[in-house]
Amino acid sequence: MTVHTTKGIVLRTVKYGETSVVTTIYTELFGLQSYLVNGVRTSSGKSGGKGMFFQPGAILDLEAYHNELKNLQRIKEFRWGHIYQHVFSDVIKNAVALFMVELLSKTIKQPEQNADLFYFAEDALIHLDESSGAVVANFPLFFALHLASLFGFRLTDEYEDATSYLDLQEGAFVPEQPIHPYFLGGQLSFITSQLLKTMLPAELSAIQLNKETRRQLMNAYHQFYALHFQDFGTMRSLPILQEVLS
Repeated sequence: MTVHTTKGIVLRTVKYGETSVVTTIYTELFGLQSYLVNGVRTSSGKSGGKGMFFQPGAILDLEAYHNELKNLQRIKEFRWGHIYQHVFSDVIKNAVALFMVELLSKTIKQPEQNADLFYFAEDALIHLDESSGAVVANFPLFFALHLASLFGFRLTDEYEDATSYLDLQEGAFVPEQPIHPYFLGGQLSFITSQLLKTMLPAELSAIQLNKETRRQLMNAYHQFYALHFQDFGTMRSLPILQEVLS
C-alpha cells in the first residue's frame, strides 16, 4: 500500500481499545478520512503525550496509508503541521475552535478532495490563534458565513436600503419581508452585509457588536445551515460558545 504525505485537521477522536484511538481527519489530499492510530494512550486509559496530537482542531503533517476500498485507514507517521500558541490553552479561543470544527464535521460528508475548503479551514484556525479579543468574538460569525460559500451556498451580498431583508431560505437580500420566519432585517441584516464584505479576519475588530447581537446573528446563521444542509441537526458547541463569549 502506498504511503502519502498530506496535511490534516483533526475533527474528532474516540478511544478504541486500551491504547488506541479512531480519529476523523479532514485531509488536504483525500478529504474526510478515518484513521486507526495505535499506542497513543496509556493502558490506564489516560492520554499519553501522543494523544495530544489528536485534539479537535489540531493541524497535523501525516504520512498515511491510503486504500480507496477501506473505510478505516492507518497513519505511519504524524507530527505537528502548525503549533498553536493559544487555541488549546485559551478558553475562549478553544471554544471558537471547537465550534469551527463541529461546523466542518456537520457540513463535510464525503471523502472527496477540496483543496480550497481545506486551506480556508487551516488558514482560519491559524488566524484564530493569532487574533486579538475583538476579532475572536466575531470570528464564529465570519467563519460560518464564509464557509457556506465553499459549499456553493454563498449569500449574495446585495444589501442596500431597497433590499434590506436577508432571506435565509433564498440566501439573498430582498426588498420585502419574507412570509416565512427565516429572515433577518434592520441592523442584523446590515451587519451580515458588513461581515460578508470582510475578507481578512483582522478587519473584524472594526465591527463592534454586543453579546446579544452576536447571539441573534449566530442563531440565524445556524438556521441558515439547517435550511441548506441535509440532516444538519443542532450544534452542541453553540450554547457553550455563547456562554464563553458572554
